[in-house]
Amino acid sequence: MFGGILIKIIFFDTETSGLDCINCKIIELAMFTVVDGEIIEEYDEFINIGEPIHPGITEITSITNEMLKNEGVSEEKVANDLKERLTEDTLMVAHNAQFDLSFIYFLLKRHFPSEADDIVSNLNWLDTVTVFKDRKEYPHKLIDAVHYYGVEEVNFHRAIDDTKALYEITRELRNERDDLNEYINIFGYNPKYGVSGFRFPFIEYKAQYYTRSMRSEDDILPFK
Repeated sequence: MFGGILIKIIFFDTETSGLDCINCKIIELAMFTVVDGEIIEEYDEFINIGEPIHPGITEITSITNEMLKNEGVSEEKVANDLKERLTEDTLMVAHNAQFDLSFIYFLLKRHFPSEADDIVSNLNWLDTVTVFKDRKEYPHKLIDAVHYYGVEEVNFHRAIDDTKALYEITRELRNERDDLNEYINIFGYNPKYGVSGFRFPFIEYKAQYYTRSMRSEDDILPFK
């Protein structure tokens, strides 16, 4: 998918108990692990965070307190699962990666306080929102990418289904133009609002303005 280079790629998505990555927690984590173009693992876990989630979160995600209590695993287990899978130089792909990276980081920080920074900084990160904003007119949510590229619709706001859509969208972005490598570890942000949340030192943040058509190859965000 990335220039013929043999790399481990994890496509992932989170559903969370709120928007604050410090005080809220992941309630569902899904990951597709791809090696040499083949999906070698599909991972999907509810997380029992030990506290009730707001009804508004259930309305958005269809995840209930009963599901988390009866089907959820401990956050400690998921932290260990992440530590095992997030091996050095793995490419992590997410749609609006700043959000998901922030929640992954603080989950790891709670359980591996002395190792969390090294775990996330030794990975590579690709934000498909940043790529999509250089290609298409607003809006840029995952569902907009699904509609534009004709990918099969899924149950949006469930991590496992969003991850399936993300995988297909990334393939479409790669087929449309082979420049995804240029965006690794570069996150675009709306200059009107700035960077949301914690700034990670291993990510290069760049102001990204809306476009009405695909930017030329020499005018994409990484070259700004």
